Amino acid sequence: MMTRSQQGRTNRLTRPSIAIAAAVAVTAGVVAAAPDAKTAQPGPKLSLIAASASVTLDSWKEDPGVYLDLGTYLTSENGAFELKVTRKSYKDPVVAAQIIRVGKKTQTKALPAGLVKDFSGLPDFAQISVIDAAGKSVLEKTEAFCPNNASGRVRPDAPANSKYPQSCPVNPFTLGSVWGVENGWAANTYAGYYSDAVQLPAGTYTAKISVTKKYRDLFGIEDKPQSVKVTVRERSWEGEGGGEGVSASSESSESSSGASSKTAAKSGHDAHAGHAAAAPAAPSAHAGHGAPARTDAPAAATTGAGSTFNVGHGPYPPAPPALPWALKKQAAEKGALGRQGFSAAAVGDRTGQTDGSRQAPGVQPNAKRPAGKATVPDVPKPDLRSLPAYGITVSDGYEDVPGKDYLAFSANVWNAGPAKLVVDGFRSPGKELMDAYQYFYDADGKQVGYTPTGTMEWDPRPGHEHWHFTDFASYRLLKADQKETVRSGKEAFCLANTDAVDYTVKNANWHPGNTDLSTACGQENSISVREVLDVGSGDTYTQDLPGQSFDITDLPNGTYYIQVLANPENRLKETNHDNNSALRKVVLGGKKGARTVKVPAHHLIDAN
Repeated sequence: MMTRSQQGRTNRLTRPSIAIAAAVAVTAGVVAAAPDAKTAQPGPKLSLIAASASVTLDSWKEDPGVYLDLGTYLTSENGAFELKVTRKSYKDPVVAAQIIRVGKKTQTKALPAGLVKDFSGLPDFAQISVIDAAGKSVLEKTEAFCPNNASGRVRPDAPANSKYPQSCPVNPFTLGSVWGVENGWAANTYAGYYSDAVQLPAGTYTAKISVTKKYRDLFGIEDKPQSVKVTVRERSWEGEGGGEGVSASSESSESSSGASSKTAAKSGHDAHAGHAAAAPAAPSAHAGHGAPARTDAPAAATTGAGSTFNVGHGPYPPAPPALPWALKKQAAEKGALGRQGFSAAAVGDRTGQTDGSRQAPGVQPNAKRPAGKATVPDVPKPDLRSLPAYGITVSDGYEDVPGKDYLAFSANVWNAGPAKLVVDGFRSPGKELMDAYQYFYDADGKQVGYTPTGTMEWDPRPGHEHWHFTDFASYRLLKADQKETVRSGKEAFCLANTDAVDYTVKNANWHPGNTDLSTACGQENSISVREVLDVGSGDTYTQDLPGQSFDITDLPNGTYYIQVLANPENRLKETNHDNNSALRKVVLGGKKGARTVKVPAHHLIDAN
């Protein structure tokens, strides 16, 4: 495993695919113009459409399998399709309700209990049947559907921007989410990164895609299956000139409907200069020269990395774009895949693209240090809370400290609001540290106060190389009595909105900026830095290297608790200091050099 910025390095460049966008607009335009589009019963009219009558998908010899991005979309007319998904606590199941707005009136329609089990989307939404050229059925499967998936407008008078978040969270400790397809928009029904590859030999097929009956009945969707001709072609990365620094999109891949979207891109700190995934060689992606992109396998289900788990925040990649016409700039760099063969996507959201990576420009700090007397006014403040640790595993320390056993994990501190956390760092010329200040704002967003809140320090270690805010959180390994600390680690952090933890809280920002290290953390020669944790979002940090993870080499086997503690020194001003701690039970076993860890379920959350 790696630290937040120490990501894998295998990346390919792909060429933008824009042609299908027009197909969606034309096809959906027909739907929008249907006579009954404005006369149906109150609430949105949902329709399944196909962007194109045919797609070409790739199966790679080095990693056989086809990802069935067939270019089908769910359109919403006569209003937005909106779902609110919540759970009261980790002891309670996930529940979902449809929010229907008619004029100034709002109706809430509860979805059947047990229909939605997590926050990643509607399970078994799309039914896919594939027959080969001889008419033989070769595949039957269902796909989940995230309404926040890669989407775009289907008619020119639709809202210019969707108000809904840009992905469905998969952090196991998510508390609340909002899913939606904006009025006049369409969302890709392909499960994208979370879909398994299927085995289809090279050849031609016909795919039939439909919405399963339970959802047709639930949302009033007409039973109109879509048929798409599929060409599967076998390709080889080595045989097509793949090499170091080669852009990775052939002319023919422009017609592919996104199999290459699983490609990973350059890690966050390497892409710093561009606020996106564009490396200096990115323009070659538009030229379409070089070898095609190779599809990378999805991350394991136990990663703790969600679709909003951005570059630099763990060893596993976030969800790559599922949008066929997404402008995919992805850096090409052959070489090792990092210590565990993982890679990190850094595809940014752009016009017509909402792919879940949520890479966004960092906010700019004030030009000068705050002047006047420091004050903490009586205005809304953030509420920092910790999530239980997850992604827990035993590490051997890699080559850094051989012969040791480490307990690695991911931890998240999030902001329940109602105000965002804003911290600026200012550097005096020649000084090693920045002075940090927390800012406060009134209801109109006007800055009305500030207070000193410690320091920011430059971390020069490979894989970090950015400014860390000190004393944001600490981690402790407690004995079974949950009182005595046997291992402790304080870590400084660069704050970024990596995970959508609860977008149903008051003032939650569904489109936060400052979502990746390449824009949030500054450079060694920075004179000032602003770091923000927005309302509803959390910052996941993977503790996996020696000095971050817990050294358990000589600890007795038995029960322990990982404690994640936000704001340990109470330097940050917040609304409530009593909810800053979260515990996760672990049971250590095995022998030195081969230690094991078992992670019991945390109430209803059975994820390590």
